[in-house]
Amino acid sequence: MFTGIIQAVGEIAALEPRGGDVRLRVRTGKLDLADVRLGDSIAVNGVCLTAVELPGDGFWADVSGETLAHTTLGSFRTGRHVNLEKALTPTTRLGGHLVSGHVDGVGEVLERRRDARSERFRIEAPKPLARYIAHKGSICVDGVSLTVNAVDGNVFDLNIVPHTLAETTLDGWQKGVKVNLEVDLIARYLERLLLGEAAAESGGGISMDFLRAHGFSRE
Repeated sequence: MFTGIIQAVGEIAALEPRGGDVRLRVRTGKLDLADVRLGDSIAVNGVCLTAVELPGDGFWADVSGETLAHTTLGSFRTGRHVNLEKALTPTTRLGGHLVSGHVDGVGEVLERRRDARSERFRIEAPKPLARYIAHKGSICVDGVSLTVNAVDGNVFDLNIVPHTLAETTLDGWQKGVKVNLEVDLIARYLERLLLGEAAAESGGGISMDFLRAHGFSRE
């Protein structure tokens, strides 16, 4: 588990194809690795990876075909800067929100504009994720815990303050950039809980018929 509060910006140092998947080396910059052991988790742009080697200036991790297909890691090249966060401990300050490091989908930056000292971004999420994104709710974008400022369908707005721009890779975002999205953990479990016994049925999910049958809609 993570908090979405970025601890350092690292760099992709190497990418080695390994029979359909990839072994990835990350230089971790100012990230303190003194308490990191083999098998520990580190989030890279919001993707939970396991350290399999610790060469001193960073770590190596194996990236599965599943992860390459469903996150932005499949498009990474050497030299790319990435957001890094070590897994939380029982004494970690929860400055962001609970983040699992399991990416739900890839979004796209539609717009960037100046707003006083901040930057405003509009991001398009995959349509199936829209129901989990709420005004003033939390969302994790490239590993950063952020507050949703507005929602219009599957497009949401973010206001990024100068500190976040300076301490993460977000200042490099421009129109067309792809980003990893993880929706709020509570929203996902709440949807499953609302299904009740229907959750055990194959293909079960919340639909308008489900909502009408349970008194949540009068349409």
